[in-house]
Amino acid sequence: MPTLVITEVAYLIGSRLGAGAEVRFLGDLASGVLLAEPVEPGDWLRIAELTARYHDLPLGAVDASVVTAAERLGVTEVATLDRRHFQVVRPRHTTALTLLP
Repeated sequence: MPTLVITEVAYLIGSRLGAGAEVRFLGDLASGVLLAEPVEPGDWLRIAELTARYHDLPLGAVDASVVTAAERLGVTEVATLDRRHFQVVRPRHTTALTLLP
């Protein structure tokens, strides 16, 4: 999970499922069940490119960081609640991302 996503996910979990679920999410990060993927220095330009290219969605920096990390890591499956945006984006390494769930 790109580090830029963690705050957004924590907020959504906390606001929709409560503090207990948010604490479990943070515990999963602390224990390594979920891995935080840092934004590499070379990722920032690609994040900016994607944000500019898909400005009409709008695709923000957080979503663009998911696509960028997927490209760098060769990942084709992405967990998201934002199917509308991710169905449109065309990453460099595959014709489309497989969206989960």
